[in-house]
Amino acid sequence: MLEKGSQAPDFTLLNSDGEKIKLSDYRGKRVVLYFYPKDNTSGCTKEALEFTELIKDFENSNTVILGVSPDSVSSHKKFEEKHELKVTLLADPEKKVLEKYGAWQLKKLYGREYMGVVRSTYVIDEKGKIAESFTKVKAAGHAQKVMDLVCSL
Repeated sequence: MLEKGSQAPDFTLLNSDGEKIKLSDYRGKRVVLYFYPKDNTSGCTKEALEFTELIKDFENSNTVILGVSPDSVSSHKKFEEKHELKVTLLADPEKKVLEKYGAWQLKKLYGREYMGVVRSTYVIDEKGKIAESFTKVKAAGHAQKVMDLVCSL
C-alpha cells in the first residue's frame, strides 16, 4: 500500500463509456479511489450502491468517486446500468493501476493461492497526495466510513 502523504501515482484508464479518465485531471478536488474485485458480485455491488447513495454528499464535499477493477469497459457499462450506479467505474484489465496501488496481491482461499484484487481504498487530497488508505475493506458500511473521513479533512 502507498504511504500517507506520498504522491498518488497518476494514471489514465477508460470509464464505462470508453472515455479516458486521468487522475491528475481531478487536481483541486478530493478523490476516493476504490479498488474492487469484480462487477456484479454481492460485495462489490453492495459497495458500489453504498457509494452511489452518498454521491451527493461526496460531491458537496468536493470529492469524486472512482472505482477500479480488472473488468472490461463493457462489463462496467452493464454493471452501472443494471444497478443505476452514479460512481465512475474504470477498467484496468492489464492490472497496471491495481499493481501501482498495491491492490493486486497474492491471495489464499481454501488452501489455494492465486493473484487477485484486495478490496482497498485511497482518499487523495486536492494536491494529489494520499490523505488516507483503507486496506482489506469490508464492503458493508465502507462508503459511510470514507464519507466520515472526508468530512473530517
